[in-house]
Amino acid sequence: MLRWGIIGTGRISRLFAEALIKCEGSEPAAVASRTLAKAEAFADKYGFGKAYGSYAEMAKDKDIDIIYIGTPMSSHYGDAMLCLDNGKSVLCEKSVALNTKQCEELIDKAKAKGLFFMEAMWMKCRPVYLKAKQLIAEGRIGKIEYIQADFCNFYKYDENDRLFRADCGGGALLDAGVYPLTMITDMLGVPCEVVSRAHLAHEVDMSNSILLRYKDAYASVDSGFEVQNRNNAVIVGEKGSILFGDWFFCSSEAALLDENREEVEKAVIPPEINGYEYEIRECERCMESGLTESPLVPHEGTLAVMRIMDECRRSWGLVYPGE
Repeated sequence: MLRWGIIGTGRISRLFAEALIKCEGSEPAAVASRTLAKAEAFADKYGFGKAYGSYAEMAKDKDIDIIYIGTPMSSHYGDAMLCLDNGKSVLCEKSVALNTKQCEELIDKAKAKGLFFMEAMWMKCRPVYLKAKQLIAEGRIGKIEYIQADFCNFYKYDENDRLFRADCGGGALLDAGVYPLTMITDMLGVPCEVVSRAHLAHEVDMSNSILLRYKDAYASVDSGFEVQNRNNAVIVGEKGSILFGDWFFCSSEAALLDENREEVEKAVIPPEINGYEYEIRECERCMESGLTESPLVPHEGTLAVMRIMDECRRSWGLVYPGE
């Protein structure tokens, strides 16, 4: 049994816990929050054995194998480094850090200590996404020529919401744009050119558009908080395409289309629990096999996306507090 700790008791941690308690290879060992009362309420609800009112206390618990970090983006680096320094493997929510330098330091620390470290990019562990990659590897759509993916949701501005707070690492890019950028780099690799524009307000990017150019292909991304989009994605090849439906990053469906856009095959794979079980099982599989990084969510893939996001923010002039 893989003994888990969780740092943070917000919405994403609750969703993660709902899946964790139903995964047979994992044990909900401990949870930590800024206040002991919140940690105890979380532990009672989801059946965690211990509750801590301090992240540092839980990081020192010798009965924990791996810690899931579900705190705001600006806290990821410090929280993950605390866990690694105390000999704990880490599954850290996306975006795994504010910038490439922080991400490199976390990966280097994990490697130096021989610990497992993975960004919690659940999309890359979901069966439909893996099926799409299989179809591409089999040559079903031919050479990829274009990828388009959007992640735009309307949120009413709230100065207290982490999405709109620079001190929390807010903004559309790190919260939403990371998904389409991850898909694109996973399929096409590192681009030769990145061109982007953003609408900046309240010290964060409220929306952005990104164009990535490759030697023989290109890709486009839109992400933001100002309009509601369908949030789908399409991967276009010389012989056909793969279409992910609404909310592509957690989609249960993907359709294979021929060159005439006629559907020839469709994968429909609903989640067994809520979708988070797949990244949990990937951690179980990797750690049981003695791996320090996941083949599905490799370190270099996480770094490639961080470098693109750094380049976008550099061109916008967007710097987070403390960088």
